This record gives sequence, structure tokens and C-alpha cells, in this order.
Amino acid sequence: MEITLLGTGAADGWPNPFCRCASCSWAREAAVVRTPTCLLVDGRLLLDAGPALPQQAVAAGVDLAGVRTAVVTHAHTDHLDPAFLLHRGWVRDDPLTVAGPRPVMDACHDWLDPASTVVTLAELTAGDDVVLDGYRVTALPARHEALGECLLYALEDADGASVLYATDTGPGWLEEASGLLEGRRFDAVFCEETFGDADLSPQHLTLPTFAAEIGRLRALGCVDDATRVVAVHLSHHNPPGPELAARLARSGATAPPEGTRLRIAPAARTP
Repeated sequence: MEITLLGTGAADGWPNPFCRCASCSWAREAAVVRTPTCLLVDGRLLLDAGPALPQQAVAAGVDLAGVRTAVVTHAHTDHLDPAFLLHRGWVRDDPLTVAGPRPVMDACHDWLDPASTVVTLAELTAGDDVVLDGYRVTALPARHEALGECLLYALEDADGASVLYATDTGPGWLEEASGLLEGRRFDAVFCEETFGDADLSPQHLTLPTFAAEIGRLRALGCVDDATRVVAVHLSHHNPPGPELAARLARSGATAPPEGTRLRIAPAARTP
């Protein structure tokens, strides 16, 4: 499995264009830009599809012509801009599946020709375990007040490579999701870490609660020393880059730059 980090930031990006805080000032000086979180899997499956998607692909040096599936966490605009359906429709008419909770379906509906059979909308709810485009996709509950249900996803390919995509969510989501993760070990975890040391919302993770959630995943056996842990949905409430990197490293996590391509393979583990 190859995952391209198209976006790794929160809704307002980092730096926030309206802000002169120390974190945003560092990002400008260092030319580090983080846009709304979005991952491209094997060039054919999107995890979220926000408004920066076209520019993210161009910046990463990839195209989206091979995308056949988009799996969306929720209908907030930084995670879903249904205009991508129109832009794709101008040049491609091969099948596309968009999967996600009911509000995602509703948001996409108005952008589709009622007579079209090109786009299939696949409604998901927490607990669903389905196969999409050859990937096993498990929908997990999030702790996030979205426009209706918000989901997290476990994704496994035909070779057994397994990843967890956990954004947006506040602490405690594992209380409901642990049963769905029983026996699952992840080769990579993409977990949100939005607010650094600023405790601004129970619907997102901070550096301390990020560390606690990764610790809980380790205790459940979902994460081990072979797992690549990547922080996403990063905002300017975090400390500047070097300090953030040091803080994340305590949890065995990193925050690679956007455009990074990661090869994810199933690790050999002792049962």
C-alpha cells in the first residue's frame, strides 16, 4: 500500500492566513504549509476530499485520474467539497464510489445528475464492515459533533497491510470502538492532533490526549513498535515544528511534510 499525504492540517490550515502567532510566523518563515487533511491510497482511493484537493494533488506531483473510491469521514467542508464530483465529471465518466455517513450522501446528491449511473453513493454507519474497491473498510465511531454522524476508518488491502484513519475525534472514541478493533493490528495509524497544549474543544485531540489515545491503542494491541504513527489534522495551536516533532516522538509519532509518500507493508509479527 502506498499512501500520499495530500493534506495534514486542520480546517484553517497552518499557517492560518489571518494569524501572526509564533506558530504561524514560524511556518511562514520555514515555508511549511499544511492544508486540510486528505490521504491518497494507491492512487485510487481517497480518504476525505476537501476544498484544497485539486491544489494538493498538484503540489504532491500526482494526478487523481485513477481515483475510483472516496471514503469520507463527515460532511464538514474541510473534509468534503462535493464540487470535486463536478470537476471529475468534466473529464471522466468511469465509475466512482463515494462512501460515508448519511450527511455525506446528502451533500453529494445535489452535485449529481439524477440520470447518471457513474457515481455510486454508499452510506456507512459505525460498525459497518464492507469491501470497497478491494479494500476492507471498517467504519468506526468518532467523538465529534458533525453534521450528523462522523466516522473513523480502518482500511486493509489485499496483501494484509492495515491502516487506521482517525480524524476528527475527541478523546474517548475507543470506549465505543474497542470491540470493533479486537484482534486488529495496524501497520500505520494516521491520528489527529489538533490543538497542541490548548484545550479548546472536547471534539479534537491535544498533544497530551493524542499521547493517551496512542497509548490506549498500544494497550489494545492495535499499535506496536512496528506501527508507523503519523499525526494529522495539525493546527497552528501546536508549537513550532522542531518542538512539535520532539513532543510527538515521545509517542513514537512523526508529522511528515505534505506530499510525502509512505510505503505501508504488513509487518512480520509474532502472534
